[in-house]
Amino acid sequence: MLAPQHPLDSLLSRQSAGALAEPAPSGADLDLILDAGLRAPDHGRLRPWRFVLIRGDARAAFGDCLAQAVKARDRQASQAQIDRPRAWALRTPLLIGLGTQIRPGHPVPEIEQLLSAGAAAMNMLNAIHMLGYGGMWVTGANTYDARVNAALGFQAPSRLVGFLAVGTPKTTTPAERPERRAHVVEWTGPHIP
Repeated sequence: MLAPQHPLDSLLSRQSAGALAEPAPSGADLDLILDAGLRAPDHGRLRPWRFVLIRGDARAAFGDCLAQAVKARDRQASQAQIDRPRAWALRTPLLIGLGTQIRPGHPVPEIEQLLSAGAAAMNMLNAIHMLGYGGMWVTGANTYDARVNAALGFQAPSRLVGFLAVGTPKTTTPAERPERRAHVVEWTGPHIP
């Protein structure tokens, strides 16, 4: 007799998937993933999340945008450095640009608006995994580049917080889980030196 599965087993098996192939989620699956992002914690009901879908032929244009951003940031960049983000965009079945529409001066601090976008990203990554796809949250220089932000419709102070690379995982080797005790402490009162 098989032991019953715990409801969190699927969540506890989630890991970033770097090597992705077609198919990417679409239709009802993609709607569920986006809806999971829209259920993220949201102090003040600001709903600051913005998701930009980049798929199909748009990936080539986006790859060119990324390559141009690399060239503009670093005039000494090698051709390989310029081509790397272009190739990444082309081989990734679905890219989801994650952004936050910042409301400066709002009683809800900017950090909480950004954290809400992070929570949306995690909800989406969990949904991606639970639906049998793979995903990885990717940041880096292009995420923070004003040209890339503008190309995707983000003008400061609003901005990208990363990209979800989404598709079907090519490999399913489980990743090692971190040791709980290395990351958790029990607080029993203030530390007095």
